[in-house]
Amino acid sequence: MKNDLPASIVVFFVALPLCLGIALASGAPLFSGLIAGIVGGIVVGAMSGSQIGVSGPAAGLAAIVLTSIGALGGFENFLVAVVLGGAIQIVFGILKAGIIGYYFPSSVIKGMLTGIGIIIILKQIPHFFGYDSATEGDFAFFQTDGENTFSGIISALKSISLGSTLVAVVGLGILILWDKVLVKKAKVFQLVQGPLVAVVIGIVFFVMSKGSSLEISEEHLVSVPIPGDVSSFLGQFSFPNFGVIFSPDVWITAFTIALVASLETLLCVEATDKLDPEKRVTPTNRELLAQGTGNMISGFIGGLPITQVIVRSSANIQSGGKTKMSAIVHGFFLLISVILIPRLLNMIPLSVLAAVLFVVGYKLAKPSTFKAMWASGRKQFVPFMVTILGIVFIDLLYGIGLGLLVGIVVILFKSYKNSHFLHIEDVSNGVHKVNMTLAEEVTFFNKGAILKELDRLPEDTYLTLDVRNTRYLDNDIIEILEDFSEKAKNRNIDIKLISERGEIENPDSYIEFFRLRPKTT
Repeated sequence: MKNDLPASIVVFFVALPLCLGIALASGAPLFSGLIAGIVGGIVVGAMSGSQIGVSGPAAGLAAIVLTSIGALGGFENFLVAVVLGGAIQIVFGILKAGIIGYYFPSSVIKGMLTGIGIIIILKQIPHFFGYDSATEGDFAFFQTDGENTFSGIISALKSISLGSTLVAVVGLGILILWDKVLVKKAKVFQLVQGPLVAVVIGIVFFVMSKGSSLEISEEHLVSVPIPGDVSSFLGQFSFPNFGVIFSPDVWITAFTIALVASLETLLCVEATDKLDPEKRVTPTNRELLAQGTGNMISGFIGGLPITQVIVRSSANIQSGGKTKMSAIVHGFFLLISVILIPRLLNMIPLSVLAAVLFVVGYKLAKPSTFKAMWASGRKQFVPFMVTILGIVFIDLLYGIGLGLLVGIVVILFKSYKNSHFLHIEDVSNGVHKVNMTLAEEVTFFNKGAILKELDRLPEDTYLTLDVRNTRYLDNDIIEILEDFSEKAKNRNIDIKLISERGEIENPDSYIEFFRLRPKTT
């Protein structure tokens, strides 16, 4: 809990403006975004098998929500589709549709993470300079304010707010100093996170600068609804109009929400598992059950649709979150704060939160990632770059779809026969031995099967991995072996790798081993 509490505070500050911004971009009541964030944190966080994933309203669904509210005749009618969409997700989980998540190549997942990092930075530049024409959470290239990502940046540079920019620069300086210097000096700087200090300074600056030339106006601050009393607070909740439950349009919208929300969640699960320092594997079918339950509850009480969200999840990981408690506690922070301190929240400058998101974005899109993908070869680099460009210049789902399409074309071009592997078990002298022979062509299509086989290996196993006949081994499979080597140590599993170069016991790095392996044509 000592790691999860500080992480939950950072996730809270990242989630708050995004919940509000996505609701605004969706044409829904602002409070509906907060409801989705609270349910995503508390309910989905408790039910999910992911230890570091964080759920809430998703930018990728904003366009669907905006169109559907009008087409279905109002927000209460739309909520019926949210409830039904959640029920359909539960059916997906029961039918074990979560396995789809294993069939996205590593290059696309890494492209998604890097592309989101870049788009976070680009979209936060205007907010950093106090130009808040576009709403928080609007990640599409063509924005709801009529501008695009780059024209919005140009407009921001022409309309710089001195107070917002000054406090943003100070906040960014604090975050960098905290991350690079102070956190290594004393434990207190690990417990008290830099983003919390930056936000507090932002509030103090807002209060102290009132009436001066540096004053930050209300449109540059967080805007949480402020109820006057208990009844007005309860009045912010909306409830589904189940009188339209038999409408075909409602069911079409429900299926759309279920499909898109499930896809975004499965992609995020793959991405967060790659970012997880402990390399834990999230049970995808359980995740669909958790997301479906969360969407049903959110829809019942007036919330937006929910998915697992990479921005919040990566902020959680970067801040040291270790277990699902960080996601759950962040949900309680959202709930308590909108009830008890909405006026204080409304003193937080959006420019300070932009500085926090700058750091999150940079850690997702480090230059070293581009270098590593380039070194991996064209089969990895091309889908990686296509995914990034699609995300930046169109939107998240289009970018992933384009990257996946290119990845499949590249794999099909290189692979002319189905990949498979042979798995033989025997017990000799009381030792559990497993022989695994990889086929001539092994691609990312085999991720799910190989992961399943490796995870099924019992403790105290001697695994012989034969790759002598393998002519093409996808980078995704090499990464699976690299991640498994860490688990193998904890489970007392010894691995003997047999290749054309000879035999090696428990290789230090599979990535380095296969990189040095001579290519066969």
